[in-house]
Amino acid sequence: MYAPERQQEILRLARDGGRVDVLSLAEVFQVTAETVRRDLKALDRAGLVRRVHGGAIPAGRLDFEPDLAERESTAADEKDRIARAALAELPAEGSVVLDAGSTVARLAAELPLESELTVVTHSLPTAARLADHPGIQLHLIGGRVRHRTRAAVDAWALRAYGEIRADVVFLAANGFSAEAGLTTPDLAEAAVKRVAVAAARRVVLLADSGKYGQEHFARFGDLTDVDLLITDTGLDPEDAAAIEAGGTEVARV
Repeated sequence: MYAPERQQEILRLARDGGRVDVLSLAEVFQVTAETVRRDLKALDRAGLVRRVHGGAIPAGRLDFEPDLAERESTAADEKDRIARAALAELPAEGSVVLDAGSTVARLAAELPLESELTVVTHSLPTAARLADHPGIQLHLIGGRVRHRTRAAVDAWALRAYGEIRADVVFLAANGFSAEAGLTTPDLAEAAVKRVAVAAARRVVLLADSGKYGQEHFARFGDLTDVDLLITDTGLDPEDAAAIEAGGTEVARV
């Protein structure tokens, strides 16, 4: 099967099923995963699909949101490197906000036992990882818990973040770009992310390169709100330079 024919079939499958994933497509068409990624890139450039972690969804669908297990397994090596690099941004005996997100949760898991920090989070998985840490004063923000992300949202969470001032927030996003800013699929989560950013003196975004250029339904800030972006080497150097030209420092690890 020639590439144009395969791409048309991929588009049909995406529209019929709402999503396609790279490994399944590679098996269906008996090609390599890299070939499928090139097909998806071509369809994305044509505006027919939008690439997401591990696959693609039909263009125009901005509400797609992977579940927690899928987030944990996607770009795992890149997320581990980003989390380890973020350790250098921790304030000595200071206060941090940890956003809900798989890469931020990895940062929590990497915190050394000798760390002495005040940690505020609205993420249940992150709080669970830190609950027994001997040097952490842990504050868990309450609210309605979203099943898909295990994050607290709504009025209680918004009010609590409005009452604190932290040294740094380690932020997560489903998509980021200079044009669309920082986005996520859910309005309630976007609102909490917005107040978490406002509650910190310094904003560090932890996001793998696959999220660059992605746009989702709910916008919660501009890329210029971010002091430091820690991402992986998959981000094109030209894109990194463009981000830095806007005032955001970029670390590719």
